[in-house]
Amino acid sequence: MAESSSHVLIFPFPVQGHVKCMLQLAELLCLSGIPFLTFLNSDHNHRRLLLDSHFLASFPGFRFASLPDGLPPDHPRSGIRIFELFDSISAVTKPLFRDMLLCGRLNCDGRPPVNCIIADGIFMSFAIDVAEEVGIPLVSFRTFSASCFWTFLCIPRLIQAGDLPIRGDDDDMGRAVSSVPGMESFLRFCDLPSFCRAADPSDRALQIVATETHLTTRAHALILNTFDELEGSALSHIRRHIPNLYAVGPLGAFLHAKLPESSRRSSTSLWQEDRTCMAWLDARPPKSVVYVSFGSITVLTRDQLLEFWYGLVNSGKPFLWVDRPNSVAGEQQVPKELAAATRERGYVVGWAPQEEVLAHPAIGGFLTHSGWNSTLESLVAGVPMICWPYFGDQQMNSRFVGEVWKVGVDMKDCCDRVIVEKMIRDVMEVRREEVEKSAMQMAETARKAVAGGGSSRASLDRLVEDIKLMTGRRNATQ
Repeated sequence: MAESSSHVLIFPFPVQGHVKCMLQLAELLCLSGIPFLTFLNSDHNHRRLLLDSHFLASFPGFRFASLPDGLPPDHPRSGIRIFELFDSISAVTKPLFRDMLLCGRLNCDGRPPVNCIIADGIFMSFAIDVAEEVGIPLVSFRTFSASCFWTFLCIPRLIQAGDLPIRGDDDDMGRAVSSVPGMESFLRFCDLPSFCRAADPSDRALQIVATETHLTTRAHALILNTFDELEGSALSHIRRHIPNLYAVGPLGAFLHAKLPESSRRSSTSLWQEDRTCMAWLDARPPKSVVYVSFGSITVLTRDQLLEFWYGLVNSGKPFLWVDRPNSVAGEQQVPKELAAATRERGYVVGWAPQEEVLAHPAIGGFLTHSGWNSTLESLVAGVPMICWPYFGDQQMNSRFVGEVWKVGVDMKDCCDRVIVEKMIRDVMEVRREEVEKSAMQMAETARKAVAGGGSSRASLDRLVEDIKLMTGRRNATQ
């Protein structure tokens, strides 16, 4: 049968957020009966990834492979230098990826040839060129929200309408944007993805994002980590350009639904998770703790660090803070009063098991950078958010959290200790009942989407069947 020889290659852009959700997709496909799956990572991340023997033992048809990304080991691969990773992958990884597929290196040990590629849709469009050359169907996976993808697809329309580049003073950033269909009632210029803040429409970052998004329309299909009930309007608009669309999120909730309660999840982290924070949370009262994490790419200035820290301490709330290695630029000299307050009611770790943390009953709010993974994980856990977007799609995500889904507050473009304290108190005290109710309703909607008969479950079933059909068609032509 065709499905017995299905061999899927998954190829993420090599940063934590992208690797995490594409590993979740890999696990979900394995659980759904895809017999062979290869996860292609960069050498750099492959060495850092906590390769879980439990994962490998559970799915004997799964394996890791890697290629160099062309950057030295000490390159930060974060902040504004992320575009250096894009350039290096295009120059170094692309030809090696092509050679890997042509030489048959991935179909050793009795494995069938790769007959479907699922590649990251941002910064990785070269995979479409290679897939077309070697005759393997490619499905694009976008790790952003559907709403952000739709906005990226509208960049030419925004430029043509004169909305980009953004002109004017700070007050101008609050004006409504009318060139993104479906979002006219709430989208402001300050809510557009950070790339859209370029002063020149020929800005390289803006053009890269626009071009990469347009090239996605050449893929066989598109996968998004979202669900119809969350982003139905954006998904409807995208389907007019890419009819073969699978909304299969939230992936984390899907895996929880698929796996028995006693089954241990595999690690998807590039950093060692400090699980001592779970015991610390066990000793805190319900809904009392603010969880703080700015993700895997955000780099704070020392001044920003201090504003957040003072705001947290002044709020009087216990807090669990993820202080990722190299997440703050420059020297970190901690004022004595902050150090003392943190010892009293704070806990700091280098990296945390985030989904478990958010599901813990002690968590009452999430101070977040509004990355899409973190946003979905907070929605699934029913935890209200205090949003401080940093980069990329995060500006849009925070607007949806505060204005559309009403599951938190948006602190966009502001880093002031007084505002930090106020917004924490708003979520944890003043508006607690309101935002908690919305958050719990959204969590229930997400669970229904991945359950039997749900919209995401139906999309996953279609995706698996489509992969099997690709296998049959490819076998018939060989």
